[in-house]
Amino acid sequence: MTDPADTINVLVVDDIAQNIAAVASAIARPGLRLLEAGSGTEALELLLRHEVALALIDVRMPGMDGFELAELMRGVERSRGVPIIFMTAASQDPMRTFKGYEAGAVDFLHKPFDPRILRSKVDVFVELFAQRRRLSEQLLELKNALRLNEMFGAVLGHDLRNPLHAIALSAELLVRQSTDPNVIALGERIRGSAKRMARMIEQLLDLARIRSGGLALNTSELDLARVLAPILDELVGPRNQGRVTLHSRGDTTAAFDADRLSQVFSNLVGNALQHGDRSSPVSVSLDGSEPDRLLVEVRNRGTIAPEHMHTLFEPFKSAKPGAGGLGLGLYIAKQLAEAHGASLQAASDAEGYTSFVVSLPRRGLPQRAKLTL
Repeated sequence: MTDPADTINVLVVDDIAQNIAAVASAIARPGLRLLEAGSGTEALELLLRHEVALALIDVRMPGMDGFELAELMRGVERSRGVPIIFMTAASQDPMRTFKGYEAGAVDFLHKPFDPRILRSKVDVFVELFAQRRRLSEQLLELKNALRLNEMFGAVLGHDLRNPLHAIALSAELLVRQSTDPNVIALGERIRGSAKRMARMIEQLLDLARIRSGGLALNTSELDLARVLAPILDELVGPRNQGRVTLHSRGDTTAAFDADRLSQVFSNLVGNALQHGDRSSPVSVSLDGSEPDRLLVEVRNRGTIAPEHMHTLFEPFKSAKPGAGGLGLGLYIAKQLAEAHGASLQAASDAEGYTSFVVSLPRRGLPQRAKLTL
């Protein structure tokens, strides 16, 4: 049996039918349904079938008393968060009251109760439950909208690849075949823009894969120093020789996905080259002296403002607002690092340097990137 979407249930547990009738008379209103139980066992059965905003429980009942019922409710995930108001005809006893609160009560009502007070207390918890339900529905709608947007971005990014490839190829032909300096400069500008757009599209596709849990790792035993060297050569290029230095020590082998980890370091070093002080080289240090993990530090002159540090790895954020990117590079790098069981941390020191440090386990197990919302 399921409850109508707009119905809110209140559970009343009492072994005397007249007491249940009195509660029903006091709190009855449209949209509120009373679930009646004459014993603790009946109450537990109702809690298994219905979502409940509040439980009004008589303390003294034959068999299972109210305190025992409350303890059982707190031991079950479905009913653990249900607020409980105990109803009792006994005189106020501090020890008994303490036992009730210890069992999970939010309040006590002493019989005979004032119907107006009862209704007021019930209305508070009913409204809180209604608000939680609305927030849950809104959150679900936002998640669905986000998933749809990411799916649209993935499809759009995939479809943009073909025309972008044609643009990049045309720019390459202009640079190679033309002898006019203006045409060559124009071709290089188009080629650079096409590469930047290709990186953005790849980031959008990676974002969609990560969000959907569809990013799988293919790990194998490799030498990280050998993997890093060609990445750095490609990033620096012939015009900027000496801008990146690579230092390694110890055993630099580990189990990792070479393609995905290459993305991590390509992003970190690329950011350092783009945003760091161009007069100072970017240092990449690989430390394999520890038996269970590798430490890789990418360090450059230049600092990140403290107000941007706490959002550095969030999607669509950037340490340099207006830098022209999507603000996805560091987010994707962190997700790929964590998929390997690694950590990625950033810090700017008082000497004017910024460091990104990856701590990579040597024997990370293959796994899927976790969904992060």
